Amino acid sequence: MLFNRSNLSLYCRAVGIALLLSVGIILSAHGQRAAVKEPTGQQTYRLRCASCHGANGEGTKKAVRPLTGDRSVGDLSRFIAQTMPPGPKKCTGADAKKVAAYIYGAFYSPVSQARNVPARVALSRLTVRQFRNAVADLIGAFRDPAQPEAKRGLQAEYFKAKRFDKGERVLQRVDPEVRFDFGQAGPVVDQFEPHQFSIRWQGSVVAPETGEYEFILRSEHAMRLWVNDTEQPLIDAWVKSGNDNEFHASLTLLGGRAYPLRLEFTKSTQGVDDTEKKKGKPAAKASISLSWRRPHLAEEVIPTRCLLPTSSPETYVASTPFPPDDRSIGYERGNSVSKAWDEATTTAALEAARYVTAHLRELSNVPDNAPDRSARLQKFCLQFVQRALRRPLTDDIIQIYIDRQFKSVPDPTNAVKRVVLLTLKSPRFLYREVGSPTPDAYDTASRLSFTLWDSLPDKELLRAVTAGELVTREQVAHQAERMVADPRAALKVHDFFMQWLKVDQYPDLAKDAKRFPGFSPSVATDLRTSLELELESLVWSEKSDYRALMLSDKTFLNGRLAGIYGVKMPPDAPFQPVVLDPGERSGVLTHPYLLASFAYVDNSSPIHRGVMIVRNMLGRVLKPPPAAFAPLAADLHPNLTTRQRVEMQTKPAACSGCHGLINPLGFTLERFDAIGRLRREESGQAVDCTGSYQPRGDGPPAKFNGAQE
Repeated sequence: MLFNRSNLSLYCRAVGIALLLSVGIILSAHGQRAAVKEPTGQQTYRLRCASCHGANGEGTKKAVRPLTGDRSVGDLSRFIAQTMPPGPKKCTGADAKKVAAYIYGAFYSPVSQARNVPARVALSRLTVRQFRNAVADLIGAFRDPAQPEAKRGLQAEYFKAKRFDKGERVLQRVDPEVRFDFGQAGPVVDQFEPHQFSIRWQGSVVAPETGEYEFILRSEHAMRLWVNDTEQPLIDAWVKSGNDNEFHASLTLLGGRAYPLRLEFTKSTQGVDDTEKKKGKPAAKASISLSWRRPHLAEEVIPTRCLLPTSSPETYVASTPFPPDDRSIGYERGNSVSKAWDEATTTAALEAARYVTAHLRELSNVPDNAPDRSARLQKFCLQFVQRALRRPLTDDIIQIYIDRQFKSVPDPTNAVKRVVLLTLKSPRFLYREVGSPTPDAYDTASRLSFTLWDSLPDKELLRAVTAGELVTREQVAHQAERMVADPRAALKVHDFFMQWLKVDQYPDLAKDAKRFPGFSPSVATDLRTSLELELESLVWSEKSDYRALMLSDKTFLNGRLAGIYGVKMPPDAPFQPVVLDPGERSGVLTHPYLLASFAYVDNSSPIHRGVMIVRNMLGRVLKPPPAAFAPLAADLHPNLTTRQRVEMQTKPAACSGCHGLINPLGFTLERFDAIGRLRREESGQAVDCTGSYQPRGDGPPAKFNGAQE
């Protein structure tokens, strides 16, 4: 071939390209050989791990549990390097880090788990708590609102005679509680006839939490009690026979609300005629007390903090039982609809409809004989439905929910009953998201109210929406600050902390009577009250700071608790903050109620306390133990401390994965016994409360000695 200058140039280019391609092929082959020498984390996992753990970490017969959890990549890397695969040849160094990174991102972490689940759209229904609160506030919106009251106690009127309408009122005051023993004299010596007098207490009682309350009245004389019903007494012992001096009645109350209360008491001559009185026959003894049993707790005199001297409006409380909501992730969710739930909402709607029609004149302010009663009741129903559905009504909704019902039946009262029933069974009431194709200010109002109150927006919130004052961040914050001052928000916060500390289910605090004499159900009730008061003081003070939850040195004790925990106070002293065991306690973590809850009947439990810290304080995920086990009995190892027994029982390698995290945290609380009382020695040895925690990442473990550190 003859080459001219042009051909030579083309030839050189072709040769150059060929050389470059050759070099590229050589480099590529070298790179492939290098990749084989340094496999990726995915390749290593498939080669060395998948046969036991599955291609996507789902588990196999060799390793049943799926590879999911909350360890960090660093934690996983260390765990793999120490234990995987089984046998002498471990996956260490860079390979362990690569495998850990691959596992974490592919299927281990919560984020990857969520990413691997197919998307599913579901509506969230009202929880049981939200349903009951919403219906109560829906009906309560047609009554005068309760007025804020800072004072505590009940308004008391004392009369000389046994009848209020005939006797002279000689004393009026606020009594902090109802627990009196007048003996043979009257309430005030020289001002009362000891043979007969009467007293009337009025005001409100505040329910600290939702549940069934048992009210207990004790007296040798006539008495009757009204609670949340001004017409029908809850306890009527006005006419007594026999020697019964104690009366009980139960009532379901919603927490965070005040209920009207009236108590009347009269002491008559009790068979002593005027002749005998003139002869100086002594008067009969007289006493009276008003107690209650809060849900799952022991009896106590209704405390001052739960009594108000002003009367509140009646509150409707649905008594229909509901199936429990799902709490698998720690808080209540309305994420499922069952036949039982549907039947419960139907029964509750019927119950509410009967209540509304029974109180229709009061709620609607429409007289039974009003000539325009039907038209006025339709306006009442319009307000009712609009409040329930949480937004203005379209013409179609008005036609379906109101107009059609009044046209279907001749009796307006029955029409109202049908409207209430239809409204409370409507998806627009039962489901939060139904009602608007796109989120708007009404949705914002609902999110605010259900978040802070577990209930419907109030009149002020709806007014702000109508006026266009719930649009900006500042406007929403303004409403939120107003709503936080409502007692319903305080209840929501109270319930949150009880769930967070895992004591919302009322742990059994029965303790060994020989080892802990004096620890009774009443003491357990006092301890729970102490924790509630401590949380209230920390959360709602002017200097509220979340760090105080962990650092506060104050504990609320009354006289009964002080005697058990070594503080000098009068036996009848009320609850007050004291510094308990200076230098040892630190915030809610060392509160006696919490320590007693996470302990056995006769001994402390570092495992239970450690699990609580790991899960609730540090947010770590723990897998369930491979098998149930009973703690080593102290009687079988009398010379060992609780810490030594736990270390012995959890020493096997199968336990170390979780207990290496649990035990060192639980051990830091070992200076407190099974009732949360300070101790320095156990089994003749000084208590060892040293511990440690390995945080996520590659940093060194934190070491500490005792709760404060």
